[in-house]
Amino acid sequence: QVQLVESGGGSAQPGETLRLSCVASVRSFSINVMGWYRQAPGKQRSLVAAITATGVTDYADSVKGRFTISRDNSKNTLYLQMNSLKPEDTAVYFCAAGLMSNWPPRAADFGSWGQGTQVTVSS
Repeated sequence: QVQLVESGGGSAQPGETLRLSCVASVRSFSINVMGWYRQAPGKQRSLVAAITATGVTDYADSVKGRFTISRDNSKNTLYLQMNSLKPEDTAVYFCAAGLMSNWPPRAADFGSWGQGTQVTVSS
């Protein structure tokens, strides 16, 4: 199993920027997809963005054009660049990794999860 440790969460005002990082404890070849999920109070956890080992990406409609997912395989690190933040982006963000058989991935494809990092957007 992959151990994932997130960092970079915090507070921001609407329109500001945050970047999340997630370091994986094993070599990237043991997984073929990584992603970011988020869960707001009272809501289900939902996919924000996902990326394959070759760099193919997928985004939730609500973050397209504002968020960018990327990965540095040499550092076993996943990133989520969040621009133009909105109050509705407030949530706990989770890093996830796994093996998928189809694209886009399903939640069941992600076998490893980080502990989560809080992102709060308010004025």
